[in-house]
Amino acid sequence: MFFLILGAVLAAVLLYLYRAESRLLIPWVPDTSARLFAQRPLPPPLDDIFLSSSEYTLPLRTRGRDVVDARGRRFKLASVNWYGASDELFIPGGLDIKHRDEIARIIRRMGFNSVRLPYSDEMVVANPVVLPHLLSANPDLVGRRALDILEAVVESLTREGIAVIVNNHITSATWCCGADPCDAGWANDHLPAMMCRVRQTEEEWIQHWEEVMRKFVRNPLVIGADLRNEVRGMWGTMPWDRWATAAEKAGNRLLKINPDWLIIVGGTESQNDLTGVAARPVVLDVPNRVVYSAHVYSWSGWGSVGGRYAKRTYPSFVQSMRKNWAYLVEGDIAPVWVGEFGAPAMPGEGDANYWKNLLRYLKAIDADFGYWAINPRKPKDDEKESYSLVEDDWETLVLDYRMKDMTELIRTGR
Repeated sequence: MFFLILGAVLAAVLLYLYRAESRLLIPWVPDTSARLFAQRPLPPPLDDIFLSSSEYTLPLRTRGRDVVDARGRRFKLASVNWYGASDELFIPGGLDIKHRDEIARIIRRMGFNSVRLPYSDEMVVANPVVLPHLLSANPDLVGRRALDILEAVVESLTREGIAVIVNNHITSATWCCGADPCDAGWANDHLPAMMCRVRQTEEEWIQHWEEVMRKFVRNPLVIGADLRNEVRGMWGTMPWDRWATAAEKAGNRLLKINPDWLIIVGGTESQNDLTGVAARPVVLDVPNRVVYSAHVYSWSGWGSVGGRYAKRTYPSFVQSMRKNWAYLVEGDIAPVWVGEFGAPAMPGEGDANYWKNLLRYLKAIDADFGYWAINPRKPKDDEKESYSLVEDDWETLVLDYRMKDMTELIRTGR
């Protein structure tokens, strides 16, 4: 009888969980304001938010919770991710469809003033000649190596007045981020040689950074280095002190090349956790250069008491943000750039709930942000990117609830 009762209870719990998860997948219907936004032309970008504007005087630095220019005017990071150079094809996506100058103009037209541009350590080590068909719309780059193409893309962005933050995304060139321990941190030489396709020491990781960033020393709109994407260790076991110490070492080496760069340091546990900063901040040889970074997705928060962010109420969501990273912003301690977040064009109720809570909070604190991502397709298998902000032609904008909220966020505080 006991086992029958226990079985019935377990079945009831599983049924409840199944129904709860199913509700998260129910298609979401956007509200009237989002539908009206989609029917109108995108408003023109605010020209005075770009670093190329006469409104700003370089270099940038940090002051309390903000990134500011040399005169103390806030520069709010309103960024979009443009990925591909960290993946198997070694170059930013879309260069077979559109000239890089045109993609840069589209990004500016959308109102983003900065781009997070990921690379892999394997790209630096191998630096292959890129296959011609991947550069169909950029024939002047045919025959060039991956690092040359990354440099050409950066030049196109900065000519358009868009600031660039370079990001070391992953060690082996592949889609990030799985459970592979070889890519869970910046160095993997402690693992058996046969395990990792690309092995590197901490020193080699820093040397790769130096090789990449030396190309941009004379480009003032390359404003910073995002040292590593989603440091996590084995199943979220990376100690903050270990990562902070490595970040200081890499940051100081880069600041010897150019003391004006911002050094971006992400949280541990896949960039969700910056609680360690309170007791152990990152301190560099050049003051006022550290920007912290957090990533927030609908599946973040799993394993916590409140559950994933797809399920949270707004008060529960805000409580988690404040605990993990927003205390630094709300306490005017240090800047935090929400360098990755995103949602599909056709969300279920769970993604929509997460998005509404996140954007409501980002607007409330006037946050620096970086949307993932502009790309319409993932590189390796040409898989459709559901988070994309442009169609496959790299020109037609997806004007939906996401662009509506981000356009409002860009204008928050102005």
